[in-house]
Amino acid sequence: MLMKNETVQKPHDRMAAYLAKDMQAVNDLIRDRMASEHAPRIPEVTAHLVEAGGKRLRPMLTLAAAHLCGYDGPYHIHLAATVEFIHTATLLHDDVVDESAQRRGRPTANLLWDNKSSVLVGDYLFARSFQLMTETGNMQVLAILSNASATIAEGEVLQLTAAQNLATDEAIYLKVVRGKTAALFSAATQVGGVIAGTSEAAVKALYDYGDALGIAFQIVDDLLDYQGDTSATGKNVGDDFRERKLTLPVIKAVAKADAEERAFWTRTIEKGRQQDGDLEHALTLLKKHGTLEETRQDAIDWAKRAKSALDALPDHEVRDMLRDLADYVVARIN
Repeated sequence: MLMKNETVQKPHDRMAAYLAKDMQAVNDLIRDRMASEHAPRIPEVTAHLVEAGGKRLRPMLTLAAAHLCGYDGPYHIHLAATVEFIHTATLLHDDVVDESAQRRGRPTANLLWDNKSSVLVGDYLFARSFQLMTETGNMQVLAILSNASATIAEGEVLQLTAAQNLATDEAIYLKVVRGKTAALFSAATQVGGVIAGTSEAAVKALYDYGDALGIAFQIVDDLLDYQGDTSATGKNVGDDFRERKLTLPVIKAVAKADAEERAFWTRTIEKGRQQDGDLEHALTLLKKHGTLEETRQDAIDWAKRAKSALDALPDHEVRDMLRDLADYVVARIN
C-alpha cells in the first residue's frame, strides 16, 4: 500500500509538485515559442527533445529561486523557459559534435533527421531564448544569461582540445565543467533572485549554489558513464571512453599511471586506437587506483558546498528542497 507522499518522495519530485502550476505555464510558453509558421521542421525537432521526458531541472531551479526570494510577478516563467531553450539548443549541438545516437534513452535528433537540422534548430532556439529574456526588461538578467551562453560555448570548445589530451589536469577539467554545465545551473538560480529584486548577497548565494550543484551534477554524470545503469541513465556504460573523453575518473588514473598504463591511455584516448577488451582494462585501472571512489567523493564535496551556500538565504521550504536536491544529485551514485 502506498503511503500518502510516496509518489513525491524524491527531492526533484517534491519540487516539481510544489512548482507544478508554474511549470505548466513554462511548458505552455515553450510550446508556443518553439512553433514556426514557415519551417515545420523546427517544432518537429524541438518537440522530439523537449517532450522526451527530461527532468526540467534547470528551469525548475529558476522558479525555485524566484519563489524563495518572494517574487510574485510573471517573468520567472519567461526566464525558466529561456533556460530550457538554451539547454535544449546546447543538447542539439552537442549530439552533432559528439556524433551521439542516443539521448534520454531515445534516438537523437541528428540521427532521426540530420546534422544540419539539429544545428539550425539549435540556433533557432538560442534566438528564441534571447527574445524571451529581453521581454523581462531587465538588463541584469540579460547580462547573466548572455554571459552564460558564451561561457557554455567556450567550455565546449575547450573540451574539444582538452578531452583527448593526457596533459589535461583536474584544473582544466573544472574549467570545462564550469563552462559546459555549471554555467547554466548558476545562471538559472541567479536570475531567479535577480528578477525578484533580492539583495546582492542573496543573488551571490544563489549563484554559488547553482555553480556547485552543476559541478556535482557533471561529475556524477561522468562517474555514471563508468558504473551506471544504462536503463536509468539512457547511456551505454563506457560511452565516454569510446568517444575518447578524458573525464575526471580517467584524469585521476592518468596522474597515477606507471609507464605501461600511460601507454594504454595514450593509445586508447589520445590516438583512438581502441580494441576489444580495452574498456574492461580501463575499468580495471580505475578500480586499481581508486579513482571512481575519489571522483564520487569530489561530487559529494561539491554537493556540500552547494548546501552551505543556501545558509545565506531565507528560511523557506524551497530552501529545504534545494538542500535535499543537492543530496539527491550525488545519491545517484550510491
